[in-house]
Amino acid sequence: MRTRRQFLATTTSLTTVGLLAGCARSPDNTDERGAENTYTASIAPVGDVAFDGVPQRWVTSNGSWADMGVALGLDPPAAVTLTDRYHTHYYDDIPGVSVDDSDMVSLYQDGVNPERFYNLDADIHVIDPNFLEHRTENISQADIEDIESRIAPFFGNCSYAHHYEWHDDYRYYSLLGALERLAAAFKRRDRYEAIKALHADAQSTLESVVPAPADRPATAVVWGVGDAPTEFYPYIIGGGTGFKHVRDLGVRDAVAASGVPDFHGSRTAIDAETLLDIDPEVLLLRGYEDKTAAEFQDAVVSPLQSHAAAGRVTAVENGDVYRGGGLYQGPITTLVLTERLAGDLYGYDGELFDRQRVADIVAGAI
Repeated sequence: MRTRRQFLATTTSLTTVGLLAGCARSPDNTDERGAENTYTASIAPVGDVAFDGVPQRWVTSNGSWADMGVALGLDPPAAVTLTDRYHTHYYDDIPGVSVDDSDMVSLYQDGVNPERFYNLDADIHVIDPNFLEHRTENISQADIEDIESRIAPFFGNCSYAHHYEWHDDYRYYSLLGALERLAAAFKRRDRYEAIKALHADAQSTLESVVPAPADRPATAVVWGVGDAPTEFYPYIIGGGTGFKHVRDLGVRDAVAASGVPDFHGSRTAIDAETLLDIDPEVLLLRGYEDKTAAEFQDAVVSPLQSHAAAGRVTAVENGDVYRGGGLYQGPITTLVLTERLAGDLYGYDGELFDRQRVADIVAGAI
């Protein structure tokens, strides 16, 4: 199907869009406008967007894009959909890189109220407008058009998972592909190129870490429902930035092999008995990124070991139950999570990436 959002994007005048785009705000709060500052960036499904100045104040949908902004050296977004899903503690071990999210607004508060966008008054909305329309409450196509016309354009793509029906007819982006688009919007190409090189180095290191296919563990990725979970949302390890660290480590997908439906399509949970039927060698539990490894062991792993059915799962019996990583990953957070998971799965105890190099890139010392 061809979404209305795509039709609007391909027929909107760039001159008109340019007037709507967030322009760089000077210290006295006036706009730095002028033809010499005009440039264009493009992303599906929005299409071409003309900017007459570099955006300053921005909002975004999730931690994937927020982390891309950090990598590009931007100020943190004024808002994300859910602040508790943006795990800023991933930056703790990177010198000089931190995000103060104390004043960051959650767009989702019993639905997404369009009025919140007007109050935020951003220069750019780094959000896939189709996601906003189809996956959030209280937002209509008319609301999106009004926000664009009165505040600023949308510029985003929902790439964290590849399962939404309304996304079937326009492209997804890889993590670095999305970063490249955002870098174009914010005119930070130099940082993008530096992050791309850093990722290539990490991939090269992984070649010696990941064992041969026959020696890789059958792994189940599930979302645990609460502490001491007895219900789980099963995920097939598919495309999307949210599974990049798992794919890069080459595990075999125990959920896919079992025939249990993916939660993204079924929206249903499985019980511990079904988890035992899947019987993975490694169990990766999502939903616990706010816990340390010790807290995770006490609140989640120990109760699983005591459960009549879950305690007989091979991964639980062998102590191979780990935090699965956040669903929303950007170029920095995916490096942190890949390194952590490489240690969990394969005993890797090295440094997958140069943390000081990350700090330098963020600071613009390229």
